[in-house]
Amino acid sequence: MIEKIVKQSDHFLPNSKMIIFGGGFSGQHIAAVSRRLGAQVFCSRRRIEKPGADFVFDSEREDVPPQKILDGVTHLVSCIPPLENGIDPVLQILGDKLKEMPLKWAGYLSTTGVYGNRNGGWVREKDIPKPKQARSIRRLACEEAWLASGMPVQILRLPGIYGPGRSTLEAIKKKNSKIVDKPGQVFSRIHIDDIAGAIMHLISLISKDIHPKIINLADDLPASNLEVMEYAAKLLGQNLPPVEKFDLAAKKMSPMALSFWQENRKVSNQVLCNDLGYSLIHPDYKSGLKDCFLSQ
Repeated sequence: MIEKIVKQSDHFLPNSKMIIFGGGFSGQHIAAVSRRLGAQVFCSRRRIEKPGADFVFDSEREDVPPQKILDGVTHLVSCIPPLENGIDPVLQILGDKLKEMPLKWAGYLSTTGVYGNRNGGWVREKDIPKPKQARSIRRLACEEAWLASGMPVQILRLPGIYGPGRSTLEAIKKKNSKIVDKPGQVFSRIHIDDIAGAIMHLISLISKDIHPKIINLADDLPASNLEVMEYAAKLLGQNLPPVEKFDLAAKKMSPMALSFWQENRKVSNQVLCNDLGYSLIHPDYKSGLKDCFLSQ
């Protein structure tokens, strides 16, 4: 729903130039909105032939953008995950060059996994991170590196990301998936419209000198996997896939899949929505899944 994001967002100032490291699902959506709002935008992919690639960035092969891409950049978004050693690949290879840019704003897309398990309790930006998963420990190390860079960075902590073509609807359509039911377990989510919309809102606050370092991006309604799957099946007019108790399902899960079920927390968006005044486009999974359904 790019039109709605554009309608509620401020246009970029003339000569604004954005560079996005990691032009995947979220990166491409942020790029599309930013272009509509008047910014010149360049997105990286690992291969130039990939959709939406404006330049190549691959830390393993040390493929870096030409200087003309880096010149005059006023806004930066990094969606690239840490290396296995916990080092941020963008900062490792381009850190010195980034610091020379006339940046007004930089955003690092992190994860709410840095809060660790809270046994179903709420997490807020003021809470001390307690990551247990290796990938979340690496993310926290990258957060700290970005904050220590001296650039005008905001850390955006995201829960589960979904949007058209990448939502629970696809799981229902496959008809070979099972629903895992773990009573008391909830997950927070964010639709890609609200990732892009929130970023536009945060950029607009720069002129008011409002720039909190860490912001959670999540909707209003943490919900169980079963609730969301039930609603998706209803939208599609299909029967709900078989429901399997977690204890049985866990025996067949990969370590990665199992790790998502080992942590239980609700992500608060009070800073973003109450303190900073952002209005969610999709305040809950029902609104978000309706958008995904209508976008098919």
